[in-house]
Amino acid sequence: MDRRSRILAIVKRFAAEPIEPNPADSLFESGLLDSFSLADVVSALESEFAIRIPDADLSPRKFDSIERIEAYVASKS
Repeated sequence: MDRRSRILAIVKRFAAEPIEPNPADSLFESGLLDSFSLADVVSALESEFAIRIPDADLSPRKFDSIERIEAYVASKS
């Protein structure tokens, strides 16, 4: 499974609705994720990709879309 598919699986696990978001769509504006689910998504990303995400990076803006999450994870890998 490629990186994007793994990220999408994590987002779907914590999303408010069972839909397939477009990679560029805002996960927060669409209501799929909220500030409470962000911590769960970040924790799952850390486990899945064996990375450490500092508290300073816990901003919805950095994790706003599948594309942004993918770029962030790639920068930490």
